[in-house]
Amino acid sequence: MSPRGRATPDVRGLLFDAAERVVLRSGPAGLTSRAVTTEAGCAKGLLHAHFGGLDEFVAELCLDRIDGVAARASALADRAGQGEVAENLHTALDVLLGSTGPALAAAAMTRAGSARRVREAMASGDRGFAVIQDALARYLAAELRLGRVPAGTDPQAAALALVGTAHHLLMTAPPGEPAAAGGLWAVVALILG
Repeated sequence: MSPRGRATPDVRGLLFDAAERVVLRSGPAGLTSRAVTTEAGCAKGLLHAHFGGLDEFVAELCLDRIDGVAARASALADRAGQGEVAENLHTALDVLLGSTGPALAAAAMTRAGSARRVREAMASGDRGFAVIQDALARYLAAELRLGRVPAGTDPQAAALALVGTAHHLLMTAPPGEPAAAGGLWAVVALILG
């Protein structure tokens, strides 16, 4: 625990990682500011000092994790022509459907303030699923040019199908369990022929 008045390095990372452990252990209902700060081993007021409350914290946690997937998806363009296309897609999207993904989505969507903040952040198209979709479309277009994706594939439509499927699985999986990623990989197989 940090003594009063001493800075805690990487507060966001510390609290976000602790929140994921709380969600894995106790589910979305167990995600309270006290549970997070206790898990992080820090002062009880640290979460509220850095976020406007639990709703803002939960929204930022979800957006941070989605931004991480977007960053992995954006890096796919550099992988064009390398490895297997299906494996590259799997690597970029798999963490979204992990055991904390559905639980974090449930935590955000069951808190009105969190849900609103997530929707507002994604509405611009500069964050979230729109970024992931754009990155997947660019990657698939590059693989199409290399002949590693079937001729006639529409990269935009394929990316939309992948993101839509991932979003559906994320939102319908039981909290605390990984989403049934088989549906997503079936869509990948369909796209790749």
